[in-house]
Amino acid sequence: MAEWSFLTNHARVLVCIAHDPGIRLRDIAAMVGITERSAYGIVNDLAADGYVVKDRDGRRSRYQIQTHLPLRGAIGREQTIGEVLDLLVDAGTQRRMSKKIGSR
Repeated sequence: MAEWSFLTNHARVLVCIAHDPGIRLRDIAAMVGITERSAYGIVNDLAADGYVVKDRDGRRSRYQIQTHLPLRGAIGREQTIGEVLDLLVDAGTQRRMSKKIGSR
């Protein structure tokens, strides 16, 4: 039987970034089970639509999720990215991420 997931690869990449805003593309690819090229494409999709802001930190990229934005193609009440991430990412990680972003 083929493997499947409740979350798309785009959602899974977003969860990886929520866990670690400084994550490398190779680590995203390994965690999601996709190629680095696919991870790059997904991060670029998310950035192009404004869900993720990429910021260069030397040779590395840091990502900031725009949690206030609504889900793409939402059905019913508009859920925000932040509301969905609250369900998928533990509260401790979210608090640490908010503190890092706020301390800039």
